[in-house]
Amino acid sequence: MSGNPSSLITAAWSLLVLVVFLALWQFGPGLIGVPEFVLPNLAKVLREGARIWSSEKLLWHAGITALEVVVGFVLGSLQGALIGYALGVSPRVEAVLSPYLLALQIAPKVAFAPLFVMWLGYTVYPKILVAILIVFFPVLINVLSAMRTMDTDMINLARSFSATRMQVFSMVEYPTTLPALFSGLRIASTLAVIGVVVGELVGGNMGLGYLLVFFEGEGNTAAVFVVIAALTVIGIMAYYAVVLVEHKVLHYLPGAQRQMA
Repeated sequence: MSGNPSSLITAAWSLLVLVVFLALWQFGPGLIGVPEFVLPNLAKVLREGARIWSSEKLLWHAGITALEVVVGFVLGSLQGALIGYALGVSPRVEAVLSPYLLALQIAPKVAFAPLFVMWLGYTVYPKILVAILIVFFPVLINVLSAMRTMDTDMINLARSFSATRMQVFSMVEYPTTLPALFSGLRIASTLAVIGVVVGELVGGNMGLGYLLVFFEGEGNTAAVFVVIAALTVIGIMAYYAVVLVEHKVLHYLPGAQRQMA
């Protein structure tokens, strides 16, 4: 973000929205008579957060979830990108595999979570597998769409200089599709959190999803808000980690095209 007046004004308005939101959270429930067990105020949530941090190993559970998110995101994105490029390079392979990929895409991913738990038990592996399954398709679709809509004149120009198929891919197709790849990675970074939490909700004995189930069983609404906030922080960190890498890799693009969303 630059230091120009327009950016500073935008940041100030954004901060004002946050302050208003927190003030409404603190005083709103009491003013409209919402019971504390339905919607606890901000102070109650902060006190509960301090208690969970010290007595319920919040940081440890958050670390488990974050690790599952990172592993699921990396493996799912890698597979999605590789298969997307493979299908883009070979239309025949795409024609053969597309019906099966479409069927897997249509199938509800969260429905696989109980199956993975039955196969692999109450370990981290079912959560990672659900994350991989959810992350895989946004990356695949973005890469494949970029390959299919590429400017054929650029490819023909490379071929006119006797470039091999691998040279066309490495020098033309791959660099051209990087913006679309990172768009898919941005989406995938947030979906990875959803996939991991679904896996932990279905069959977890550790992680933030497990804490959600635990506190829901206790009827502890404030603690549930704390866990949701922790999950949100993990999602934001994952998203902006992708944005940071995108800025480093796509430094050649105009700044307007690389702004953080």
